[in-house]
Amino acid sequence: MSTVRVETDKDSGVAVVTLDRPERLNAVDLRMAAELTGVWRRMRFDDSVRAVVLTGSGERAFCTGIDRDAVVPQPSSPYMQDDPLLAIGPKANDLWKPVVAAVRGMACGGAFYLLGEAEFVVADTTAEFFDPHTAYGMVSAYESMLMAARMPYGEAARMMLMGTAERVSARRAQEIGLVSEVTEEGGALAAAVRCAGVIAGYPPQGVQGTVRALWAGREAALAQAFTQAPHLVALGNLPAGRQAELFAGRRREYRVR
Repeated sequence: MSTVRVETDKDSGVAVVTLDRPERLNAVDLRMAAELTGVWRRMRFDDSVRAVVLTGSGERAFCTGIDRDAVVPQPSSPYMQDDPLLAIGPKANDLWKPVVAAVRGMACGGAFYLLGEAEFVVADTTAEFFDPHTAYGMVSAYESMLMAARMPYGEAARMMLMGTAERVSARRAQEIGLVSEVTEEGGALAAAVRCAGVIAGYPPQGVQGTVRALWAGREAALAQAFTQAPHLVALGNLPAGRQAELFAGRRREYRVR
């Protein structure tokens, strides 16, 4: 693999999965999407892995969503849509081992496909969360649906609708329930590994059954919502050329709350 690193501690049972494109702020291209799918599916058969920590390489970003240079051909029908990010999460690949996300720097847009399928999120003080879709003339569909299941509706709505004008700080993310713990700068990974180590020390059948039960409480609502997403995206997205213009002229200033 060239875009994802996996390091497994056989003694603790914890695997650390690192998005490894720091030069692109860990944006997901088609290769990374395929490699993440492969990682999760292989872990289903690796009994030495009992808990997982998911993080990003470098200091600037956990993940900034889909790489804008990725070319994803789309069917002409509004009833069909190819979204490579739909298969990058552990739950989408039938992995029911617990995943703890460790966030440093930016987490935005398509990063929520990953955070939405983690059991909980640990962030350091540099973490900032936002969704740029509306600023670029795009519908935030799957991202909004996943985050609306993780935080109060008003907070999810504000994050998605404010686009690039506002970012949610780690402190505020903890207050609204998106983040479970805020550490000192650079401490999120170690804190997430500590949590994962505790969980990995418990009998795996009980842990995995609990993960499955927790997800069962959310998946019916998400499945219903996801059926609407392709139509909303097809109807609401501006043409790709216009999106590119808005991206090129994007605002550089923003407020952190």
